[in-house]
Amino acid sequence: MLQLGEKIVIVSDAFEQNLPIGEYGYLIAYDRNPDNAFDYVIRIPKINRNFFVPADDVQPEELLIQHEVEMTTREALIDYALATYNEKLFHQVMNGELEQEEEEIAPEVLSQAEFIKQVNLRAWI
Repeated sequence: MLQLGEKIVIVSDAFEQNLPIGEYGYLIAYDRNPDNAFDYVIRIPKINRNFFVPADDVQPEELLIQHEVEMTTREALIDYALATYNEKLFHQVMNGELEQEEEEIAPEVLSQAEFIKQVNLRAWI
């Protein structure tokens, strides 16, 4: 549920009220009438009007900004993967696996004799 005074963006117009889609507004009241299909009363300062809207027609500004940042980051990663011919990164991004699952390779526990043997092999080479 949105907070009073929260900055919102109109994302759809379910009841075809000629809402200005994409415009910013502010939540000014809740519509508590259970017989009503509307959830909020919003004010859009640009056109100086109030509208009754259902919850699906509005989204908080922060949520839309966060979604836009994620999409921009994804597009940048795709561009980078294509520019560097990094097929693994490209498939990770395209399959939705943005968090790279880099497994930390634990160094094998070597006994003292094996360690000295490997040092001597490298020194000999």
